Amino acid sequence: MSERKPYPSDLSDARWTLIEPTLTAWRKARLERRPTGQPAKVELRDVFDAILYINRTRIPWKYLPHDFPGHGTVDFYYAAWRDEGILAQLNYDLTGLARVKDGRKPEPTASVIDTQSVKTSTNIPLTSQGTDAAKKIVGRKRGILTDTIGLILAVTVTAASLSENALGIRLLDQAKEEYPTISKSWVDTGFKNAVIEHGARLGIDVEVVNRNPDKRGFHVVKRRWVVERSIGWIMMHRRLTRDYETLSASSEAMIHIASIDNLAKRITDETMPTWRGTY
Repeated sequence: MSERKPYPSDLSDARWTLIEPTLTAWRKARLERRPTGQPAKVELRDVFDAILYINRTRIPWKYLPHDFPGHGTVDFYYAAWRDEGILAQLNYDLTGLARVKDGRKPEPTASVIDTQSVKTSTNIPLTSQGTDAAKKIVGRKRGILTDTIGLILAVTVTAASLSENALGIRLLDQAKEEYPTISKSWVDTGFKNAVIEHGARLGIDVEVVNRNPDKRGFHVVKRRWVVERSIGWIMMHRRLTRDYETLSASSEAMIHIASIDNLAKRITDETMPTWRGTY
């Protein structure tokens, strides 16, 4: 790590210990694939801290402070980790560690699904956004699948015009591939028979959780509140309050970054962001 005054978003030594082996192994494998290349002089921890800074503060890449590596360098590593599945792998590994710390098995058996429509920035291609007619939002739709304690297991981002069913099917496919042990999933009433039938083909019992018709206004809905809380957690990371990413894959990666940050803090008993004191 370079000598500079730390930012609040920087990794602690304990959290870096969790992340460093995966990034170091990635760099070593990359050099072995291209043996004529020179080892990069940039510190991987500085690069990851820079990505966390962007994720936490929402600034554009070109506005990255000068005491981080150059924005082009940081963006290069971010794109490589996104495209080569390193961020998804870190999320998977840390999820297992967090579950074990919570006294559970690394592989979950049940999940909860929800979606969130968000507005997009002006740089988003029209082909990758749409209108959520129900919520009157022009933008993109995020699909999140969590375990029963709210840890993110699967993510997908599409145009907001796609149905909940379309996202639910993608999430079930992704989750079953990564976590074959999953056999149960709870969803809200926006998901229809297509998701239930697809889940049955995968060996997953998909159950629709209905709101209590006798209660008016906001109230906590059994099972569903877990994934809704998880969406609230990632919204503490300002880059996710709106979709600023040109590629949907980058939108998914930014969710993974937020999840990795929260998971690492959970494992090391550090304080996660809250609405109070968040600026």
